Amino acid sequence: MLYFEDLAIGQKFHTGTRRVDAEEIVEFASKYDPQPFHIDAEAAKASLFGGLAASGWHSAAMMMRLIVDSEFRPAGGIIGGGGELAWLKPVRPGDELRVESELLELRESRSRPRHGIVKVRLTMLNQHGEAVQTFTPTLLVERRPA
Repeated sequence: MLYFEDLAIGQKFHTGTRRVDAEEIVEFASKYDPQPFHIDAEAAKASLFGGLAASGWHSAAMMMRLIVDSEFRPAGGIIGGGGELAWLKPVRPGDELRVESELLELRESRSRPRHGIVKVRLTMLNQHGEAVQTFTPTLLVERRPA
C-alpha cells in the first residue's frame, strides 16, 4: 500500500499483461456497446476499423483491471476525480495488453487534509508497444496516519 508521502513525480509503475479474445469483445459489447464493429466480425470488416474491435469502454475496463492488479496500490484504493481518456488504436482479438503508469503531479488537498492529490498518466500498450489508450486521471490518495 502506497501513501501519498511514498509517491514522487516521475515514479513509474507497470502491470502484468492481459490477452484479449474475440468472444470477450463480443460479450462485453453485446451487453454495453452493441455496435456492429464490436459484435459482428463480418460487419466489422466493412467498418472504419476494418475488423472486430473492442469497445472503448471495454478497453477502459480492462485498463482498470490491469491497474488494480498491479504494483500501484494507493492507500484507500484507486479513487478518481475525473480525467482525460483517449482511444488511440483499436484493441483487437489476440492483443496482449499492459499498462505503464507515470506520476505527473502531487499536491496536498486543501479540502481533504487526510488526502493528497495525484495526477497520473496511464498508457495501455499492445504487444507491439503501440499505445492503444491513455487516461490521465486525478486521484485522491490517503496520507500516512500520524
